[in-house]
Amino acid sequence: MRTGGSSAPKSVDEYLERVSEPARSTLNKVRAVIRAAVPEESTEGISYGIPMFKYKGVLMGLGAFPDHCSLFVTSPAVMVEFKSELKKYSTSKGTIHFPVDKPPPAALVKKLVKARIAENEERKKR
Repeated sequence: MRTGGSSAPKSVDEYLERVSEPARSTLNKVRAVIRAAVPEESTEGISYGIPMFKYKGVLMGLGAFPDHCSLFVTSPAVMVEFKSELKKYSTSKGTIHFPVDKPPPAALVKKLVKARIAENEERKKR
């Protein structure tokens, strides 16, 4: 669903500027939920051509595609942990696909973010 130049975006805002509606609004809603749930020292940027959040390592990312948006949870364990809450979505090992005009519920996104934060913090302790 990205349009514009073929060069990779330099920032999350630039990425989102290239996304057409309604996917842009949908991703902005998901981004706002993630930003509200991550620790203050988290960062966001472009990695692998998509917006990614980092906190003690990669946390999660999001992206727009022609027929869906994706939330890249990046953790098979978290996907399994929330399997019942994700059953209405198309999923893969670490990704949730959702309609371009309907983001997942904010409460679910917050739970996924918190689970990923806990996973990264535990991994950093080792």
